[in-house]
Amino acid sequence: MNIIYMGTPDFAVPALKQLAFSSHTVSAVFTQPDRPKGRKMIMTPPDVKVCAQELGIPVYQPDSMKSKEALEIINKYNPDVIVVAAYGKILPQAVLDAPKYGCVNIHGSLLPKYRGASPIQQAVLNGDKITGITTMLMDAGLDTGDVLMTSKTEIGENETSGEIFDRLALLGGELILETLSALENGTAVPKKQDESLATHTAKIDKSYCPIDFSKPATEVHNKVRGLNPWPVATSKIGGKSVKIYTTRLCNKTGTSGTIISIKPLIIACGEGSVEITEIQPEGRKRMSADAFTAGHQIKIGETVG
Repeated sequence: MNIIYMGTPDFAVPALKQLAFSSHTVSAVFTQPDRPKGRKMIMTPPDVKVCAQELGIPVYQPDSMKSKEALEIINKYNPDVIVVAAYGKILPQAVLDAPKYGCVNIHGSLLPKYRGASPIQQAVLNGDKITGITTMLMDAGLDTGDVLMTSKTEIGENETSGEIFDRLALLGGELILETLSALENGTAVPKKQDESLATHTAKIDKSYCPIDFSKPATEVHNKVRGLNPWPVATSKIGGKSVKIYTTRLCNKTGTSGTIISIKPLIIACGEGSVEITEIQPEGRKRMSADAFTAGHQIKIGETVG
C-alpha cells in the first residue's frame, strides 16, 4: 500500500518504523509544527519528524489540515490509506475521503472505552487491569469510527503510564500491519462502536497532581502510577514540596495522611497505606525515598500534604 502517515509524539514512532520497514511504502509524513521547549524555549521538532527524516521520508507540518494546500499535498501522493497515531489535529471530511481505504487511527485504548486525549493515563488512574490498542476507520467524530482490530494487554499492579505507553506504542505498530493486510485482502470487518459503553478522557494537566491521602491506598497508588512520567503526583513531606514518582501498596494502618514509618517511608491512607520509593524534592534531583529521609528531619506521626 501507498501510505501517508500522520503522527506527532514518541507514541507514534514505533508504528512509523514498522510501516517503513514493511512491504508498504510510506510516501509522506504529516506532523505538528516544531514547538519551543525547555527553559530556554528552544525550537524542537516532534519525535515523528526526527524519525521520518532519519528514514528519508518527506515531512509536512501544516498549521491546519483544513487548508487547500494540505489537501493538495495529500492528493499529490494519491495514498491508498492514511495512518494516524496521536497526530493532534482534526482531519476534515475532504481528507478523510481522500484515500482509497480511508484513514485508519491507532488509538491507545479498547474503544469505545476511553475516547479522547488521555486514554493510557486514565486506564491507570482508574486502576484498570486490562488495556490495549484499537485500530479504527476515522470519521468526523472523536474516536467514534468503526473498529477494525483490537489487541489486549494486562496492566501490572506497579506499572506506570509511561511503561504502558511504551508497550502500547510497540503493540500499535504490530496491529497496524495486521489491519492494513486485512484491508488489502478484503478480510477486514469494520464493527460499529456501542455508544452506550463509550467513555471520554480529557487532557491531563497539573491540576491532577496533588495527592489526597484520605483516599484509599489503591487510589493514591494509581494516581502516582497514572501521572508518571508526567505531570507527576505531588505532596508536601517534612515541609518540602515533593514529586512522588513511585509507590507500593502496604497493609500497615494509621491516621490517614500521616507518616507511620520512615525506613521505609510509609504514609497512611484512608484505607491501607503506601510506601514511597522514589521522590524528588523541589529544586533537587530524583532520588530514592531512603536518600530523601536521610537528608531531612522527618518524624513518625507527622502530617503530609
